[in-house]
Formats: sequence, C-alpha cells, structure tokens
Amino acid sequence: MDTPGGDTRATNTSAVDSRAGDSRAGGEQPGRRAGRGGRERVLTAAVRLFATRGIAATTMEDIAAAAPVSKRTLYAHFPAKEDLVLAQLNYLLNTGQTMLDALQRTDVPPRDRILAMFTTQPWPDGIVHGCPFLQAATEHPDPASPVHAFARDKKRLMLTLVTALVTDLGIANPEPLAEQLVTLSDGATTRAMVLNDPTYGRHARAAAELLLNHAPQT
Repeated sequence: MDTPGGDTRATNTSAVDSRAGDSRAGGEQPGRRAGRGGRERVLTAAVRLFATRGIAATTMEDIAAAAPVSKRTLYAHFPAKEDLVLAQLNYLLNTGQTMLDALQRTDVPPRDRILAMFTTQPWPDGIVHGCPFLQAATEHPDPASPVHAFARDKKRLMLTLVTALVTDLGIANPEPLAEQLVTLSDGATTRAMVLNDPTYGRHARAAAELLLNHAPQT
C-alpha cells in the first residue's frame, strides 16, 4: 500500500532488505549508532524534519540518515510513512510539546491557560513553525485518512479543554466563546508561521481578552 509520502509499506523481510540495503547480518550500517534508542532517534528526527521541510518533502531515507539508523531499523519500527507521521504526533503529545499540554496545566489559572494559546515560540533556528496538527491535516487533506482524523480529534480535544476553562471562569454559554477562542488561536498560529513573526499572537490575544472581559457571567 502506498503511503501519502510515496513510501511503500514493507510487507515482509525481503521487502525491507531490498529497500534498506542493509547487510544480511541485520546490523546498523558502518558509522551509524546501533543499539537501543533507535526508535526515539527516529521520532526526534521526524519531528524536526517534518516541521522544517514538510511531511511530503521528507522521505523515509531522509529520516534514516538524520536519526541516524539503518533503513532496516526504520522500517522495523515504522512499516509505512503514515505510521511514522502518526507516531511523531503522539510523541509530541506525550512529551508535552503541544498547546494541549499548556491547556491542561493545573498549576496555572484558567484564564492564563487560555491566553497561553496566543504565545508562539520560535525554534532554535529562529523560524516560527506552525501547529503540527494543522500541518498534518493540510498535508493529508482526505478527511477519512488516519492522519487527518488524528489531527481532527486533537483539535476537538483543544475545543473541549478550552470550553472547560471558559466554564471555570463562570462565563454563561461557554461553548460559542470557546469556539471563537480556538479559532483565534489557530488563525494566529498560522499567520505567525507564514509571516515568521513570533510576536504575531499579540493581536489575537488582545481580541481574546476583549471577548473574555465582556462575556456575560452566570
């Protein structure tokens, strides 16, 4: 089965061998790090390359070289590129590298958690990269695809979390306001990426504060 990135699912050992070009001993290629930790190195490389180059523009060979692992090891962990895309999105979630983590911090007041959606941090390279879920959905436009469905679920979770925070603030009819806030956040994140301006969220934050300040209370 072809994946969105053009990589073909490895269905048996010989298929993996022919694509990987590894030695029959099954080890890492000379000069590459062997042993445990290969899966996490692959995920770390995928996060970086998908964000900086794009998902479609990054090949499985690019990932293997950046990890670095042999292609045999790569395909053993992730038989298809779609598997890797989903795994790196889960990796971002599990390591607290998404906005969802900030929304769920119980040590921060609800209003501050909401306004944290409008803070954008550039990467160490100084470039602003957009939301990984929006990127994944954009590069997998079929709503029925597993990657698009995963991204949609996380955006729905974002709305659920913000609705709960708005409710905690004692605001009447919190659902429409939560929709407005997440729409502002996604729009600001996208424009910050396009303009490469990490301060762009200030405009959406100002609008969010107006909405919160003037929302009717219960």
